[in-house]
Parts: sequence; structure tokens; C-alpha cells
Amino acid sequence: MTPLVVDTPPQPRHWLMGAEAFERRMPHHDGIRALWETKWKFPCTKSVYPFHDGKYEDFEPIFNHLIENDINDGTSTAYTEAFFPVADDLVARANAALAASHADQASELYLRACAVYRIARFPYISSFPAVTCPVKWRAWEAQKAAYLRAGATWTSPVREVRVAHTYRTGRDRDVIPVYVRVPAATTTTTTTTTTTTTTRYPVVVLMTGLDGYRPDNTTRCDEFLARGWGSVVVEIPGTADCPADPADPTSPDRLWDSLLAWMERDGRFDMGRVLAWGLSSGGYYAVRIAHTHGERLIGVVAQGAGCHHFFDRAWLEKVDGHEYPFQLTPAMALKHGYESVEEYKKDAQNKFSLLENGILERPSTRLLLINGTLDGLMPIEDSIMLFEYGSPKEARFFSNALHMGYPLANASVYPWMESVVASARSG
Repeated sequence: MTPLVVDTPPQPRHWLMGAEAFERRMPHHDGIRALWETKWKFPCTKSVYPFHDGKYEDFEPIFNHLIENDINDGTSTAYTEAFFPVADDLVARANAALAASHADQASELYLRACAVYRIARFPYISSFPAVTCPVKWRAWEAQKAAYLRAGATWTSPVREVRVAHTYRTGRDRDVIPVYVRVPAATTTTTTTTTTTTTTRYPVVVLMTGLDGYRPDNTTRCDEFLARGWGSVVVEIPGTADCPADPADPTSPDRLWDSLLAWMERDGRFDMGRVLAWGLSSGGYYAVRIAHTHGERLIGVVAQGAGCHHFFDRAWLEKVDGHEYPFQLTPAMALKHGYESVEEYKKDAQNKFSLLENGILERPSTRLLLINGTLDGLMPIEDSIMLFEYGSPKEARFFSNALHMGYPLANASVYPWMESVVASARSG
């Protein structure tokens, strides 16, 4: 007699964040009122991410307008247009302050305007292969203009450099826009002459994320300057002004080839003391560059990185209900060059996973992994998995913290970076 065979359905995967948190749809997804009252209002009162550089008084009337008019879709033009009157007024006030030689006041007002433009262009913009939303792109261009005006008033000013993408191939575009800051030059004055001493500085290549771009990292760059380091801030493939083909998993390697070649030619950077730090979606590129360009970097920080399990279909089916303020998968699909969320869910792990494509098997430079154990965007499993492959890694995980390990994470990052720079020999 043939034994009866009963098909057992596959057991649901157990994620380290816990089944309840994984399955839960967070309340801020219930519309603009819920987003403001349950998630964004408090950080706005404290001027912390994503409201850093901003003030509550600028945002409260905007969100009152959005709530009163039932504007719930963050991707809509109605949402974005609600921010322009406040932001444009702040810029006008900043221009007047600058004309009156009140540089500090002008800088503060420009940065407040930048914060308003930032939230206006949320949750995501790209220009590859075409601008995703002209209205949000207008906010992005206005943010950049205001930021450069603010940065021009600082002791160590922000400079935009348009780096030639000399290693581009295929659909890659030809210019890499970056923001550069270096410590103020040392000036020695005698009774007859003034001498400016040129120094090559340790430097951090800061890789931005899905929604935070070059003008959104003032505090980090100030921290680098306080330590005598320069910074080069660059967007990642599929976001903002990045010229790398987002659909090509190898395009970031060419991006870093071109960027590092320019940095070496530039003359301001100590190429024997180059670090990289990837934030959120930038963490993926931080892990990758640690393996593909490890011999050119003394250390890499990957904060909130997703590199394999993040692309798992089971994860992607639930991630839209987690802590991201809007739906995550539509933005991620576009960011990786897909025309639909379904295509992204079906194909992304096979195409972009750093495990599947063998990157993690290579040796790497020193790599510090930072995240919260309850990260609902990039699973902590991705950071833990890295200890099973390639070179030994270092990590600091924060129990019960969400994406990126905030608010405690930076207290571990900066001392680690200091120790790496101190141990490295000048190039």
C-alpha cells in the first residue's frame, strides 16, 4: 500500500524583530493626520530627523493645511505644493538678512527653508531615467540653491564640485555632483607676509540614503571638520542627482572609481586616510565598497544596511507597514530601476543581493556595522549575516532601537572612526 503523503505548508519565517512587530502595520500609515500626530510632530518639535535644521513653527501650519484639506498622498503635487509658500518666504527673509550683512541669521533661515523643501520632496526623487516628479524636483532644486547660499557663509564653506564620471559605461551619465567641505586653511601672518599652509586632510566619503541627500548632512560634516577631516557627500544610484545606472548592480563600482580618481587628483585629501560611511540605503553601498575598493579605504561604516535579506520577498510584503513614513516598496522599486513593485519583489534579491553576487566572499577593509535590532526597514539579519563571510567585521547593535540605531548610534560611530584614522599612515 502506498503511504499517504501530506504536503506540509511552509512555516512562516521568524524575523529577529519578532513576529508581532513584523506583522504590525504602524498607525502613521492611516493618513496625514496620523503621520503628523503619531510619528512626525514630536521629532519636529525637537528639530531632529527628518526635521533637522528646521523649526516647528514652520511646519505646524503646513500640516494643519494638509490635514484640513485631507491631503494624504505624500507623492501628490498637492502635498508638495503646500510647502512652497513657507519655504519661499524663509528664503526671501534669508536673502534680506544676507544683503544686510547678517550672515549668521541668513544661514539659519536658509537652513530652515532647506528643511521645509526636504519634507516637500519626500518620500523619494530621482532623475534616472527621467525626473520622477517635476514638482518635487522643483523643491529639490530650491533646497540645493538655499543650502549652497547658507554654506557659502560658513568658515569652512560648502562647495559643489561636478566630478567627471570618467569610468562611466552603458547608461551611466557623465557628471557626479558632490558637496565638499574641508577644514579652514591655516594662515600664518608675519609683519611682512601672509602664508597659507596647504594640508592634505583625512576625508570621509558620505553616501546618502533613499530620501536624505547632499544638503541634509550639515551636522555630520561639522563633526568631521571638528576632527580635522574633510567630507565628500555623494548620492547613491537611483536617487536625486546620482549619474550611475540604478538598474546595473555594478554601476556603483564605476562611480567610486571615478570619485576616488578625482579625489586623488584634487590634492586636498590624504588618500592614505579615506573612510566611507553609508547611511540607510547608502549602507548597502558602504558594504559593497568595503569589499570592492577595500584597498583604497582605511575603514567603512555601514549604518542601517540591507544587503540580502532586505530583498527577500517575505520581507518586502510587510515592509510598507513598518516605520518608513510612506510606502517604501514603490520608492525602492524605482530606485533600483524597476517599473513596478511586483517586478522588484520578484527579481531584486537575485540581482542585487551582495551574497548572491559573491561580493561578501571577498576580503574587505575594516567594516563597522551599526543598526537597531528592531529595524523594520533593513532587517538586522543583514548585518549579522556579514559575520559569516569574508573578512572579520566589527559591529554595535542597539537593542530595541529602530532603523539606523538612533538616537544612540553616533556615539559609537565617531570614536570608531577616530581610532581608525589615528591608526592609519598618511598617504
